[in-house]
Amino acid sequence: MRLLLLSALLTLCCSLFGCAFVTVPLLQPPGPLQEQTVEGEGGKKILLLDISGTISEQGKSGGILGGSAVSMVSQFHEALQKAEADSDVAGIILRINSPGGTVTASDIMYHDLMEFKKKRPIPVVACIMSTGASGGYYVATAADEIVAHPTSITGSIGVITVKFNVAGLMNKIGLEEQTVKSGDKKDIMSPFRRATPEEEKLGQEIINQLYARFLDVIMARSGNQLGRDELKKLADGRVYTAWQARDARLIDRIDYLDGVIAGIKKKIGAEKARVVTYYRAGNYKGSIYAEAGDKEGMFEMLGGLEMLTSSSFMYLWRP
Repeated sequence: MRLLLLSALLTLCCSLFGCAFVTVPLLQPPGPLQEQTVEGEGGKKILLLDISGTISEQGKSGGILGGSAVSMVSQFHEALQKAEADSDVAGIILRINSPGGTVTASDIMYHDLMEFKKKRPIPVVACIMSTGASGGYYVATAADEIVAHPTSITGSIGVITVKFNVAGLMNKIGLEEQTVKSGDKKDIMSPFRRATPEEEKLGQEIINQLYARFLDVIMARSGNQLGRDELKKLADGRVYTAWQARDARLIDRIDYLDGVIAGIKKKIGAEKARVVTYYRAGNYKGSIYAEAGDKEGMFEMLGGLEMLTSSSFMYLWRP
């Protein structure tokens, strides 16, 4: 609707002032992923795969012009399919800068990466840049190795859901909510009333199961040296610096992205391997440190806030 109104306004202006114009689409529809070389010139490829921003199954907003981008889960799945079909891809680096996201989105990406590794047994290294917390760390556990930048933050192992109770505010302004339901728990987690002790207990049981799943994937990660009791002491939701995480054995080592690239080149025996990335039309990455194409702007941050207040269960660090 917004595009139609804008187009009509431009047409009217050109008609009134007698200007000629060429119709140009304001928004380019999403196309298939394309490959771009950001470094090197060899035949073998190291794929730099971004996990940037809030992890979600929902497509990001297109802003005031409308439309939406492909969701992170969808793009990640597509990228792995493209890499699987390319025999020249000899290694993958997950470049992570994410506080996490929904439980399901994080788990789907973890699952997709584990399935990829079964089909293509190539080195996969997670490199935590600024933040690799909660769901971001969850996905990282699927890699063969977790490396963190010296100044990164990781951890926040746990599950969170938030419910606002606006009943008091509604009473003050004279609003009343009425719900017709088939069972007394059909509106569990409703923001219009306080949860009962029984409902709180039911919610806690769900969180406990999702938390146990988080612990399971950490215990199963390549090179894990932690016992479950040790892990539980670390997994109380707190975040860790790279140095603390290394000492706690949550990550394997500390290094910079160029060091991770050099390490994979050595593993695959290709010192001149190209570093490539995938992108969609309109996104350009000029170096290994270029931002992810679908960076998290104001609309996406508001989307993250919406998830935080929608009673979703999340592997998310949101200070």
